[in-house]
Order: sequence, then C-alpha cells, then structure tokens
Amino acid sequence: MRATVNTDEKSIGRVKSSATVKDGKKIDSHQLPALPISTIWMISFGFLGVQMAFSLQSSNMGRIFQTIGADPTKLGFFFILPPLAGLVVQPLVGYFSDRTWIPKLGRRIPYLLVGAAVAVIVMCLLPNAGSFGFGFGSITALTFGAVTILFMDLSSNVAMQPFKMMVGDMVNEEQKGFAYAVQSFLSNSGAVLACIFPFVLTALGVSNSAPKGVVPQSVVVSFYSGAVILIVCSLFTVFKVKEYSPDEYAVYHGIQNQAQKEKMGMFQLLLNAPKEFWTITVVQFFCWMGFQYLWTYGAGAVAKNAWNAVDPSSTAYQEAANWFGVLSGVYSLAAVFWSLVLTKVPKNKQKPAYAFSLVLGGVGFGSVFFIHNPGTLLVSFILIGIAWAAMMAFPFTILTNALSGENMGTYLGLFNGSICLPQIVASCLSFLIFPALGSSMPAMILLSGVLLVIGAASVSLIKTTQTK
Repeated sequence: MRATVNTDEKSIGRVKSSATVKDGKKIDSHQLPALPISTIWMISFGFLGVQMAFSLQSSNMGRIFQTIGADPTKLGFFFILPPLAGLVVQPLVGYFSDRTWIPKLGRRIPYLLVGAAVAVIVMCLLPNAGSFGFGFGSITALTFGAVTILFMDLSSNVAMQPFKMMVGDMVNEEQKGFAYAVQSFLSNSGAVLACIFPFVLTALGVSNSAPKGVVPQSVVVSFYSGAVILIVCSLFTVFKVKEYSPDEYAVYHGIQNQAQKEKMGMFQLLLNAPKEFWTITVVQFFCWMGFQYLWTYGAGAVAKNAWNAVDPSSTAYQEAANWFGVLSGVYSLAAVFWSLVLTKVPKNKQKPAYAFSLVLGGVGFGSVFFIHNPGTLLVSFILIGIAWAAMMAFPFTILTNALSGENMGTYLGLFNGSICLPQIVASCLSFLIFPALGSSMPAMILLSGVLLVIGAASVSLIKTTQTK
C-alpha cells in the first residue's frame, strides 16, 4: 500500500485557502499537514539509488576516460557534458511536472519512472566503453563514452528531480529541514555503497586489472549492481508514496488562480524569484566548482601524491583509483553522520552551521595537496564530507521555505542551474587553470579548498524572509 497522509490534523498556516473534500471528508487546511516520519523517509528512499548512479559516475569518470585513452589535459571536456545535461533537463522536468497529473501515478512520479528506466540501461553501457573493440584512445571509443555519460546524466537528472520536488510539495516548513536532512542521509548512504563497490569487489576476487584500454571488471560489476539498486529503491517510492491531487495541492499551498500559474513562463519566474534564490546561488557557485575539480582530478591527485603513479594502465594507478573510491565513500559516510547532526540544527542557526561546514570542507580539500600517506587522506575526506552534507541539506531547505506552492517544481529545476552552471564554468576554465598550475592534479584539489572557503564567506549574503 502507498503511504497516506492524515489530512484531518489541525495546523496554523501562512496562507488562507478554501476548503476541499478528500475521501468524503472536508478539509480546510491553511498549510501542509504534518507527515508521519515513515512517509518522509519513503518520499526520499529512491534517492539512495539515484545517488548511487551519480556517485558511480563521479568517482569513476576520470578513471574510465583515462583508461580508454583520454588525454589528462582534456578531461574537462568530458566533465562539461553531465552538468550541461542537468542545466537543460532539470528546469524542464520541473516546469512540465508542475503541469502534469496522471491518475494513480501523480505529478512527479511519472518522470521518476522514465528517468530511472533509462538510467539503468545507460549504466550497463558506460563501463563497457573500452570493451567493444573501438581502440585505445580512438575517437570512436571516446565519443561512445561521452555520449553514454551524457545520456546517463540526462536520465539521472530526470529521476533525481522528483524526489526534491516531492519534499517541496508535501512537507511543511517545520518538517522540511528534517526531510532534506533525511534526503541527504539516504543520498550519502547510496554514495558510500557506490564508492566502495570496486574496492570490495576487488577484495572478493573480482579482477581490478584489464588489458590496455579496457575498464576493469571491478568497475563494470559495480555499475551493474548500482543499476539494480537504483530501480529497486525507486520502486519503493513509487509504491509507497501518494502525491496530493491537484485540488489538495491547491488547498495546502494556497493556490487560488490556477490560470495565472499556467501562463507564467520560466523567464518570468526567474524575474520574480525570491532573493534567497540568487544569494544561495552565489554560495553554490564556489562550492560546486570545488567539487567538480575533485571529481575530475581526485583519482589522479591521489595516484600522484600517495602512489607516485601517473600511468592509468599501471597497477599502481588502478590501486590508487580504488583507494580514491574508498576515500569518496569516506566523505559520503562522513556526510551521512553529519547530516544527522544537521537535523538538530534550529532554523535560526542554519546559516552559521552552513558556513562552518564549508570551512571544514575547504580545509579538507587543501590538505590533500600536502598529504602523501594514503591513510592520512581519510581525515581530509571526512572534512570534505562535512561540507557535502551541508550542501545537500541547507540550500534546498532555505529556498523551499521562501517559496509558495505555485511553480515549486519549476523553481527547483531552475535552482539546479546553481549546481550545473558552476560545474560547466569549472570544466571550461580547467583548460586554462590546469596548465597554469603545471598540469598538477593535486594543485587543482588545493584550488578546490580555496573555492570552498570563499563559498563559506558568501553564506553571509543569504537573507531569509517569510513566504508570502
């Protein structure tokens, strides 16, 4: 059975709205009702699987493309494609899902189903980019890898957006901080599983080496496993969560003029966006640039500093890449625990907690440049995980509390531009910055630390207001 919501609970709201009827009972709510804890968990449960897909992609992209023959100085090109896909797709998913209602499925869930199905197919193709006989470093092999990365990110973005939007749709302001912290917890739990899979599979005897130009089986099987978990977790949300009908949604969000909502386009919505939308975007810009360089150069930085390895086909490099996967799992695990801490942060303390977390992350990034011992890097990545947890929880909590229910999905889709655009900028700038820093991958991670500290300072720009 799908989880249901008690619509008879009394609550004090911000907006007045007219009554409607559900299951034969009249409801006259002035705000979203409190949800059972189990429903809040089920809304986000599928996010565990989606984040597995993203984490397998982010922690293995550099390794896969260098393995199939990509020039390290051109890695930024391949890392432009995923955020470019998100920049286009996420606002469209939000815009159209705001205007979608399919009986027995809902508003956001149809997009979740389509995105998850396509993502599963592409996850089975990506790690085999070097296994179809295209040739090491050939244009065909690199193009195949680039196209599969593009479609993987397109489908993952379509699958991911509904989870964020359903929190905005269904969770009231008092529970929203907890709901996004739960989403962060599940997201990072999925990331932990994704990042340690190649390491664990290697320990279990799955081959971690392969002929030149071929991705090792430890990575291939990890992607297959992630695909299975993605579809299973997504189906939990599909079958356990029932979205509000259009009438219920209008009542709970105080939407009275549906016709006006339908006429408002995305550009007009941007012009009317609350100031939180833009000030959080400034913080996001620096933070996501920093993490983009981690995903692009992290494996190479660990290989160079801790293994003194630069050849992707060498056993030492593949061992270092496995260890980078473990480190990525460590920062995700740290984020799991830190996200639980963040659930206890009161609303008036969110900004200081946000800034403090980003500073710790900046210290973690910066320390990678100076550390040459694999074990000591664990401390660096714990600090990085603290910043990651804050980035997953606070921006969406602050923004959705500043939005009314109208066009919620469109605004969240547009806001994802604050995630995608800095990644695109970072990848484009890497063609200049990477050579300027002596083509040093550890130096690029040091730059990430500087960017996180600037992001922390930018938190002071955020001024919160009450929803109209």
